[in-house]
Amino acid sequence: MSVSLNDIEKRLESLIEVHLVKYLPGPFWHVRLAHRLTEALKANLATQGLEAPLANQFEIVVHPSTLSQWQKDARLMEGLTKIFRLATNEAGLRFEVAPSLSLSADPNISVEDLEVRVNNAEAIAETQNVDGDEPQQEDLSLSHAAFLIIGGTKVHTLQQVVTNVGRRLDNHVVVDDPRVSRYHAQIRYSRGRFIIFDLNSTGGTYVNGQRSTQSVLYPGDVISLAGLPIIFGQDNPPPSIGHTGSTAPFSASSSERSTAVLTPPNDNTKPTL
Repeated sequence: MSVSLNDIEKRLESLIEVHLVKYLPGPFWHVRLAHRLTEALKANLATQGLEAPLANQFEIVVHPSTLSQWQKDARLMEGLTKIFRLATNEAGLRFEVAPSLSLSADPNISVEDLEVRVNNAEAIAETQNVDGDEPQQEDLSLSHAAFLIIGGTKVHTLQQVVTNVGRRLDNHVVVDDPRVSRYHAQIRYSRGRFIIFDLNSTGGTYVNGQRSTQSVLYPGDVISLAGLPIIFGQDNPPPSIGHTGSTAPFSASSSERSTAVLTPPNDNTKPTL
């Protein structure tokens, strides 16, 4: 590394203040954000070391009540990603692929604060081995087109790396059902796979009848958000674990679960929420 972490933090703070401060939800957020990103880099280096490529996925986590403020303008996350890549490249940090930033919510985070969590691409994709997988950029191309059938009537196409699902209007997928929490679940895309995470919801997130905190999704999986059925579909899915056609949970501590059969809609028009 050609410069110190303190230098990286100052560089991030300066760039964010100049280019992105107007998109942030209030004063001093550029200082807080630069500090948290640098802390995440420090933890990343401590885990990976200077010789191995660093984990490339950085998740900015804020309180659910402030998430909408961060999502008001897409230029915030786009610009922040460019700034982060510039600063780490100038510092000589080495990643397997260009680092990416995503945004999510956690009710345990203070309204006035944020966290930055480092996620290893392989660990996020799944805890199982998949032969032939190579690290790659996030790419929601047509080859990985996926969708949700909500309540048997509405279809939502997954077109983002991070998709938040819940009752609040600032979610990507808004579900008007009293059983569903305001911020209920999140679906993330990584290395050609979609993973669902429960956001500490009241009614829980179930996959094929089993409660799950995080789980890799396969076509035909039936998700239940506190009783509301959602079917996950994917037009051209990656091979399943061990190429056996079975579905497995994200967490190694979870039990095996079966895969349901899905017949995708035949019509070409997929309504969205």
